[in-house]
Amino acid sequence: MAQQPTASSPSSAPPHPARQRGSALAAGGTAFAGVLMLVTGVLSILNGIAGIASDTVYAFIGDYVYEFSLTAWGWIHLILGVLVAATGWGLLKGASWARKVGVALAALYIIEYFLFIPYQPVWSVVSIAIGVFVIWSLMSAKDTYATR
Repeated sequence: MAQQPTASSPSSAPPHPARQRGSALAAGGTAFAGVLMLVTGVLSILNGIAGIASDTVYAFIGDYVYEFSLTAWGWIHLILGVLVAATGWGLLKGASWARKVGVALAALYIIEYFLFIPYQPVWSVVSIAIGVFVIWSLMSAKDTYATR
């Protein structure tokens, strides 16, 4: 008869890596969050350069409570875009600092695009959704690909 493994003997198969680190969705989500941060950071950099170069890139909206000059919006997008892209790169490289910084920058990114809704409403809503996903994926993964 074949001997059954007991509670004190190790099983023959090692545990699945995703079960050790948290859910596979969260682990994959962390890597995807890094890619999203890198891509949206680069897009924000391009958006910022366009805003700095020309005040006619965005539609003028009249009176708005959170109104800045369009050049100021360009600088905000450029600076935050550089930080978001660098943090996304750090997530993909497995930097330990990138997860906490990523959550903070994603929160700033959400606020930035909430204030920017009158200028680009569709892209702002998409960017807010991306920011929410990034925060969720970075906060829900315990010990994942990004924190090695």
